[in-house]
Amino acid sequence: MFKSFQKWLKYSLFKTETRLILFLTMAVFFIILIVSITSYQTSKSVLQEELNEPQQQMLQVSMNFIDNHIIESDNIAIKVALNEHIYKFLNSDIQNSYNDISEIYQLLSTYINSSSHINSIYIYDIKHDSFVSMPQGFSSRKTTFIDSNWVGIADEFGDEMMIVKKRNVHDGEKHNRSEVTLFRKIMIQGEFKGIVAVNLGNNDLFEPLTPPKMSNLSSTRFIIDQNNEIIYSTSSKKLDSKAVVSSVSELNDKHLGDITYHDRQLLVSQNISPLTGWKYVSLVPQDSLLAKSKKVGHVVLSVSIIALLLGGVAIYYINNIAFRPIRRMKQLFNIGKQDMNDDDLLHLENLTGELLHDHAHMIRKVRAEATAKFFSDIYNENLTNTREISEKCKGYFQESANNPFKVAIISIDNFYEWSYRYSDSDHSLLKFALANIITEIVEPHSHSECIDLGKDKFVIVLDPSEDETLLDGKIKKSLSDIHRILRFSISIGISNQKSDFGRLLEAVFEADTALGNRLYTGYGSILKFEELMEQDIRKISINDHVLDQLTEAIETGDRLRSSNLIDHIIGEIKRSNLNPEKALSIIRRIGERYLRFGHNEDKVNSKERNFFNQLHTIHIDDIADFLNYQANVLIEESQSSVICKESLLNEKMIDYMKAHLNEPIGIKEIVDAIGISVSLASAIFKKEKNETIYGYFTNLRMKRAAELLLHTDKKISDIAIKVGYHHENSFIRAFRKCNNITPGKYREVLKARKEVM
Repeated sequence: MFKSFQKWLKYSLFKTETRLILFLTMAVFFIILIVSITSYQTSKSVLQEELNEPQQQMLQVSMNFIDNHIIESDNIAIKVALNEHIYKFLNSDIQNSYNDISEIYQLLSTYINSSSHINSIYIYDIKHDSFVSMPQGFSSRKTTFIDSNWVGIADEFGDEMMIVKKRNVHDGEKHNRSEVTLFRKIMIQGEFKGIVAVNLGNNDLFEPLTPPKMSNLSSTRFIIDQNNEIIYSTSSKKLDSKAVVSSVSELNDKHLGDITYHDRQLLVSQNISPLTGWKYVSLVPQDSLLAKSKKVGHVVLSVSIIALLLGGVAIYYINNIAFRPIRRMKQLFNIGKQDMNDDDLLHLENLTGELLHDHAHMIRKVRAEATAKFFSDIYNENLTNTREISEKCKGYFQESANNPFKVAIISIDNFYEWSYRYSDSDHSLLKFALANIITEIVEPHSHSECIDLGKDKFVIVLDPSEDETLLDGKIKKSLSDIHRILRFSISIGISNQKSDFGRLLEAVFEADTALGNRLYTGYGSILKFEELMEQDIRKISINDHVLDQLTEAIETGDRLRSSNLIDHIIGEIKRSNLNPEKALSIIRRIGERYLRFGHNEDKVNSKERNFFNQLHTIHIDDIADFLNYQANVLIEESQSSVICKESLLNEKMIDYMKAHLNEPIGIKEIVDAIGISVSLASAIFKKEKNETIYGYFTNLRMKRAAELLLHTDKKISDIAIKVGYHHENSFIRAFRKCNNITPGKYREVLKARKEVM
């Protein structure tokens, strides 16, 4: 029987298909065996990583909270150390001055009451061995101060200015309480004069360390100081501090690890505070995790055995039908009604190659569109998650994901003027040509094509790993070629070199920030972020008062003053070398005033609004020219409006005079009818009519009186009343002054002339 099996095996192994099946079966078997062996460790590692992340986040939040409180307390200690009353206390031989002690007591009370985590504050005078504190008050010597056993801390400072330690605070009660105390040196003229001690309450300070009850997993958190002592613990059970510290110390500076404590497997997560050097540690029992991992391992092994059996059957089945797809493809690509013979397989390969080429072209097109969307989301800050950016970069930059890179943002100079110089139909064509020129020139030194971000912006990812000087030359060539071919200029902002594509967002920000300096350097510039850091920024004296003066100058039509103010504002911006974004914000504020001045909001010139929307692409000298030009336009509009308004006011006053000729009114009543002051009304009337209001009104009255004298037989006294005079004599004097003749003589002369005619 053995010989028969041996003969069958030899015959089977002689067949290629059988050897193939045997080889694949053994390969699958060993793969499954490795999977079953490593599944436990892999599952355990994955579960630990998943559990560690929230623990790390909670520890980080707690550490940041505690560090912030310690920093706040240190700031209070610094303020106390610098207080003038503390200075007097430490430098005076008479320290029990009621006024000084009261002021210090009030100062300490204020800081304690303003903080939720400070219990008390001490000031210790090293020279006099005296204390002043809140709430204990003043003690002239150490023996009378109840909590003075810490003064030896003075020998521990060394070169440090601040020490944070846990200690037992003696407050006079039966039981001392444990608190954290922040000690800070008080240095006066280089001499160590005293110590500020700020006592922090454990409950308030360490409250964030208490873990929330979010799941069935129990965790213990505690803090270990530099002396390997447990400062605080959330466990209700008493910990064996030596055993815990010894186990945790084996991790060194690692953030994740395993320890064994009282025969239990614990997952350890830890963070180290850069401020205090404390270790923030979280312990989570992982017995249940390991049990689940073992169960997963057994399940994987069972599935692997089943997969091994199915694999053998599948391999045999696939081996039998391996060429079925080829036959199906021949049927699909048949010529006429005859199937391809063996020689036609080359034609089948060509057809398949064409299909694959078309598919690859479609993939490249979709990838280019996806890349453009990716960069647009980053530039517009729709995508800010570093991990997500890094993952997407691995897909978009597969071949160069680990190479250094720089980001260059390209912008069309003076996009406001460019957009009006060319028709809308030419914009897309010009921008397409611009992107192609840049891509072609810098292609050997880039990770991507030049991508249109919309409006004036493009972005390209550069590869500076070879010869950076050659790359700079290529960029300069692209600027000159675009100006020569397309007849307009561009500027380019370049970020610092980055080693990790996860920092793509940071690189885009740096390139855009560098590009903003075109405001000062002018058009056709290559602007590097690294050169931006060396600029000296000075203070600027532009404020709302200066802008109000500019508005006033335009309103009053003072061209010279408005021009001088604009030159002053632009000159201040240039002199201070102000951050471009802040400089543009000042100019936009001027623009807002321009757009509101003399316009109805829905009638504002769209070209004027577009200018202020495209400020980031314009050189500051061009901005100054536009502001001056626009100020002159506004002054002309304002003056024209003022003239029209003044004419309207004069017409209203004249109409009022004509309607009230028979009333004894004066200038005040006439001016009140239009709602402005007498002096302003008089100036407006005099300017247009070259006559006073009173004189004009009197002439109207006298003309009306002359008509009545000529065409009626009314008495002179009645005519006087008809034109607003209650006294006949006053009317006669006014008529004579105006016409050089009395009313009676005027009537007599005109009637005689009429009869003669």
